[in-house]
Amino acid sequence: MTLTVDQQSDAVKAMAEHWPIVDALLGGTPAMRKAAQAYLPKWPNEDHESYEARRKTATLYPAFERTLGVMAGKPFSKELTFGDDVPEAIRQWCQNCDLEGRNLHSFMADQMAECLGYGIAGVLVDFPRTTGLRTRADEAAAGVRPYLVMIKHAQLLGWRTSRGADGVTRLTQLRLAEVAEVDDGEYGTKEVQRVRVLRPGSWELWEQGDRAWTKIDEGATTLDVIPYVPFYGRRTGFMTGKSPLLNLAYLNVKHWQSQSDQDTILHVARVPILFTKGFQEGETITVGASAAVRSENDQADMKYVEHTGAAIEAGRQALEDLQDQMIQTGAELLVAQPGERSATEANNDAEANKSELQRIVEGFEDSIDQCLQLMADWARLGEGGHASLYKDFTAATLTDASAQLVLNLQQAGLITKKTAIREQQRRGMLAPDVNPDDELDAVAEEGPSLGSLGTGDGGRAD
Repeated sequence: MTLTVDQQSDAVKAMAEHWPIVDALLGGTPAMRKAAQAYLPKWPNEDHESYEARRKTATLYPAFERTLGVMAGKPFSKELTFGDDVPEAIRQWCQNCDLEGRNLHSFMADQMAECLGYGIAGVLVDFPRTTGLRTRADEAAAGVRPYLVMIKHAQLLGWRTSRGADGVTRLTQLRLAEVAEVDDGEYGTKEVQRVRVLRPGSWELWEQGDRAWTKIDEGATTLDVIPYVPFYGRRTGFMTGKSPLLNLAYLNVKHWQSQSDQDTILHVARVPILFTKGFQEGETITVGASAAVRSENDQADMKYVEHTGAAIEAGRQALEDLQDQMIQTGAELLVAQPGERSATEANNDAEANKSELQRIVEGFEDSIDQCLQLMADWARLGEGGHASLYKDFTAATLTDASAQLVLNLQQAGLITKKTAIREQQRRGMLAPDVNPDDELDAVAEEGPSLGSLGTGDGGRAD
């Protein structure tokens, strides 16, 4: 079937199947509740009122969101650095790379979170219209220069490619969804849906009308390529990728469901059921501390039926196991994984054994370099140069990596210090005879650590 300008291609549809679960998890408890039965199924024979009560009281353990934040932040825990081959003009432009106040380091940190969360994103290296400006000197005087536009996963609609005589695959068409804010009446504004169609050397802008999409603008560019650079999480092909944390996302949804079950059984267990026998139907019974119950039937009996607690303990253990699985799954990105070794790499274990996050960051650096080159192409500066990100965060084993993640989760406030100590004991990072309560009391007596005076964090948190 022929696609219209606003429709997703099959490749985009395949990637988009996994995006709603990430949207919901990153939206937190409100978004998960709003998703209703998509992620919190209704039990067989459960009535509407009971389900709604369960849905409205469910709470999300934000393992995916926090792990994504930790992983996306690691390459940017130190400042992005430029190589000596980056032109001075580009260095200056990168102090406000998007014309919205963000420098390149901050801009790319947001881009990394997008890629790790959804698997794909991009950057459009754009250039303002230069109507009336005839020379490069006129452009410089007017402050016109290239800038970066972040293209999020959901903006991708489709593309076409071709392979040149040099064997390089290049974009020949790219469609991007946009939302524009336009005036509405004397004082208001409204949003309109638009699609930008890019081709080497030209562009078109389409807008959604009452009945159809209409081309509202078009123009030519001075570049013979589409100035778009894809950025990947886990790359699956040219312009396609998936989140390396996708398995964690599904585990987090499983935890959301299991936590709801546990909350429900706790509610049931906390409200004992009064059982009576031998009383007449319709007979009034008053139960209370100052009330006595009488019956003419010597076989009459009353007692409370309470839950044994076995299922509660099993549920609690299942939740703990799921939390541990989520920590382990997230930590896998940091574990060194042997790859294919070249003759040069055979003498360098640090190069041969990289974590998946390191490999993602290396691909990310390549994409940044392409952005710098496109900025240079727009301004006719020759070579755009190279940029580097921090990559020295790989752990030797899954135990080491998960121990790092436990520490990060505690520092982010997702788990308590007591839980962090117990988790480190389980991983063999602390002696099993360390008592968490005693340890926290001792830390409180010692006072704040060096460098933390004035932070207000010298007390105990359990």
